[in-house]
Amino acid sequence: MAWNSSVIMQMGRFLLLVILYLPREMTSSVLTVNGKTENYILDTTPGSQVSLICAVQNHTREEELLWYREEGRVDLKSGNKINSSSVCVSSISENDNGISFTCRLGRDPSVSISVALNVIFPPLLSGNDFQTVEEGSNVKLVCSVKANPQAQMMWYKNSSLLDLEKNHHQIQQTSESFQLSITKVEKSDNGTYSCTAKSSLQTESLDFHLIVKALHEG
Repeated sequence: MAWNSSVIMQMGRFLLLVILYLPREMTSSVLTVNGKTENYILDTTPGSQVSLICAVQNHTREEELLWYREEGRVDLKSGNKINSSSVCVSSISENDNGISFTCRLGRDPSVSISVALNVIFPPLLSGNDFQTVEEGSNVKLVCSVKANPQAQMMWYKNSSLLDLEKNHHQIQQTSESFQLSITKVEKSDNGTYSCTAKSSLQTESLDFHLIVKALHEG
């Protein structure tokens, strides 16, 4: 009887281990978005629309899904939450570039998959296209630029590539602007400066008209 009791106790422990661990292994769920199992980047263009469909794989019960746009929760209709859920991103703009959408498992937010939008568009330029300054003052021409892929930037003066003069011209470029600073403006600086952006999609230019006035001019 002692031997039978020992066997029964060992079998009991084994069954307990099976109950504790086996279901956890069998119910490990995987999320997919548009059939992909890993985070990915989705190429798109302004004005277009994309559908993202999140689905639970290997589920053994009804699973609620949650969608997030960056850190903000996306409101979903009640019939668009269980086992499969979709979001439609419409009227995509240049400002949506880099925005990520994440689908999470309701009961375990650590189970998730993300899609980042890669919005491809030609250069967009803007700036103050008319400036009037006095001789001897300093002026800055700021060309705001947005482009994806990134554009190669250049300054032209009166349709010719600008010849940069040391201690007179200075160029500064950031992710959002291309600036030309002119120190101690001279009458010869008068003219039309063109901010030119060249990308693999197309080339765009924006003209800046600089009017230099003599000190005695009213």
